[in-house]
Amino acid sequence: MGHPDFRVRDKIFASLGVPDKAWGMVRLTPEQQEVLMDAEPDAFKPSAGAWGRRGYTHVRLAAVDRTTLKSALAMAWRNTAPKALTKKHTE
Repeated sequence: MGHPDFRVRDKIFASLGVPDKAWGMVRLTPEQQEVLMDAEPDAFKPSAGAWGRRGYTHVRLAAVDRTTLKSALAMAWRNTAPKALTKKHTE
């Protein structure tokens, strides 16, 4: 798609450069998205249209701290990875 992405079992859970170099994207649930946007409104915003309503969330890289970004990436990975794989990594 012309930008770096991060995958688990061939499914994208995060990417860089979306919508431009200042941003990334994480695949959250709508509930996770709402929590992060409420906590860090300068760092998180929904993706456009139906993607955003499903939880796909843009992250302003310069506005997010390392701990929050790691947490968002971990949530996105767990949301995307097969259940057996997430269980293996939480035991």
